[in-house]
Amino acid sequence: MVKQQGIGTSHAKIILMGEHSVVYGQPAIALPLPSVQLSVTLSSRQDNQRIIKSRYYHGSLENLPSSMIGIKKLIDTLSARFNDQETGWDLKIESQLPAERGMGSSAASAIAIIRAFFDYYDEPLDRTLLLQLADVEEQITHRSPSGLDAATVSSDKPLFYVKGRIGVPIEMNLDASLVIADTGKKGATKEAILAVKDELKNNNEKAERHIKHLGELVKQTKDYLAQNAIVKLGDALNFAQTDLAALNVSDPALDHLIHVARDNGALGAKLTGGGRGGCMIALMQTAMGARRLASILKENGAHDIWLQPLDKRGNN
Repeated sequence: MVKQQGIGTSHAKIILMGEHSVVYGQPAIALPLPSVQLSVTLSSRQDNQRIIKSRYYHGSLENLPSSMIGIKKLIDTLSARFNDQETGWDLKIESQLPAERGMGSSAASAIAIIRAFFDYYDEPLDRTLLLQLADVEEQITHRSPSGLDAATVSSDKPLFYVKGRIGVPIEMNLDASLVIADTGKKGATKEAILAVKDELKNNNEKAERHIKHLGELVKQTKDYLAQNAIVKLGDALNFAQTDLAALNVSDPALDHLIHVARDNGALGAKLTGGGRGGCMIALMQTAMGARRLASILKENGAHDIWLQPLDKRGNN
């Protein structure tokens, strides 16, 4: 049965630890940001036009720009699944997520679109199928995705994730806050992925060592989150940034904000997401300290700031 309207939602995410190494079989930890929302509304039309409405594009499905080709593939896949290639509709995407900043914008769009289609056709949707379908879009947008983005933007709990497996919710019991700062520069995930591949090809032993170390840091971080070991967590974030820089996925804009954060009370700071632009994160002991650092980062070039408590109340 087709409804007049279907609605799907999702939210942002950040990777706390394990960027890039997760692609090579190491674990990662990601945090959902439920306050940064994305919604999709699928509404019937009287004609057979299929219209996409978003802040980046407004027009026919057939004329979607190349930057949204993953979305078109996903919609075509969903239309085929429901054996409906002709029904007209408007698909409206409303997002608070910045694009290409490592906060899961493409995966959040995919998750919300899938949920909207299944709601529109009044069909049940389990998590396994949801993530399988999201991978249709992510394979095009991010080449060899780990699946971490889709798993986290569709979850309300922090996840310990290994590629090819369903993320496992983990406990977090921290008296601390996280500051997330946008450099204002689009992240370049594809280029960063290729950079890691180049390092593995040209400096294999060194690159393998950094990837393995990132995996070890993730395992330690899982314990630090549960034990309220915020100083050790801060050290782990700093060590991870050293590994990521060695893998050639950081850049001057990220390095600048990371250094400003460390010089102004952050227990640890690193890039988050694909790198080569996008966002960085900084761990602060108190909410007041996080607000103070947010102002300092703004003064030093950060374009947008988000604050995330790391206690259980901040991740419900």
